[in-house]
Amino acid sequence: MMYDLIDLKVFLAVAEESNLSRGAERCHLAPSSVSLRIKGLEASLGTPLLLRQPRGVGLTPAGHVLVEHARRCMAQLEQMTTDLQPFANGLIGHVTFFANNNAISSYLPDDLARFFSKHPNVRITLEERLSHDIISAVSSGRADIGVVALESDHPDLEFLPYRQDQLVLLAPLDGRFDNQHSVSFSECLGLPFISLQSGAALHTFLMNHASALGGRLDVRVQVSGFRAIARLVSSGAGIGIAPRSALEPADLDRLQVIDLVEGWAKRDLRVCVQRNPREKNVLRDHLIEILCQPGILDSA
Repeated sequence: MMYDLIDLKVFLAVAEESNLSRGAERCHLAPSSVSLRIKGLEASLGTPLLLRQPRGVGLTPAGHVLVEHARRCMAQLEQMTTDLQPFANGLIGHVTFFANNNAISSYLPDDLARFFSKHPNVRITLEERLSHDIISAVSSGRADIGVVALESDHPDLEFLPYRQDQLVLLAPLDGRFDNQHSVSFSECLGLPFISLQSGAALHTFLMNHASALGGRLDVRVQVSGFRAIARLVSSGAGIGIAPRSALEPADLDRLQVIDLVEGWAKRDLRVCVQRNPREKNVLRDHLIEILCQPGILDSA
C-alpha cells in the first residue's frame, strides 16, 4: 500500500465535512497538506475519490466505498485501543470462552459473576457459537473453554458435566395444544414461529432440523432473546422454542409449556477444554472449577 492510516483519517474527515478546509481544520493540518494527501491517495488507488464542487466536495462512487471501509478501519482501531487499555490498568489475564445460547442466557451469568468477584481484573471474551463450532475452536486453541450440548466426544478434549436443561415448546393459551403434555417438532412446522435472530445458535439449530424433516420454520417474528419470545408467544403472536431454564415462574400462567419428544430437546450441557493444553492458564482452570463445582469459591 502506498497510503497510510493518516491518509484514510484525512479523507474521512473531508468526506464527512463535505469541505476540504473544514476537514483539514478537523485534522489540525493545512489545507494544502490535506489536498496533497488526498491526491496521493487517489493516485495510489488509481481512481478519483472526490468531486470538486463550487461549495465543497462530493464523493465519487469509489469515494463512497472507501468511506465505509475507512469508517470500519477507524472503529476497529478504537476497539483495539479499548481492548488493550485494561492491560495498562493492571489486567492480569484473559480467557476466551465460547458457549451455546442456552448456557449464555441461563446459567453462565451467575457463574461468571462469582468468578469476577474473585478476579475483577480479568477479562473474558464470551461468544455464542454452535456446539460443533465450539468443539473445533477449543481443540484448535482459538477458545480456552467451551460449553456444548453434544454427546459426542473428541480425542483432544476433556468433557466435564455442567448443567442439565431441556428445550420446550412455548404456545399461547388458545386451546391449540390443550391437554398435550408433549409434542413432536414436526407438528410445529406449519405454525407461525417466534424465533431468535438469524445467526443465533438455536435459530440455526432449529432451521437445520426443520430442513432435515423436509419442512421449514414459518418465522413470523425474530427477536434478540428468550424473554421476548415468551412475551410474544403469550400475546398470541405465534409459538416458540426455548430452554426451560430461560422461563420465569410467571410464564407458566401466561402460556403453555410443552415437552418436545425429540431426543435432541434434552440438553446435557458440558464444559470442554483441551486435554493437554500447550500453555498453563491458572485463570482458565479456576473458571472451570467454578463452572463444574458451583459454590466452591463461597467456602474459600
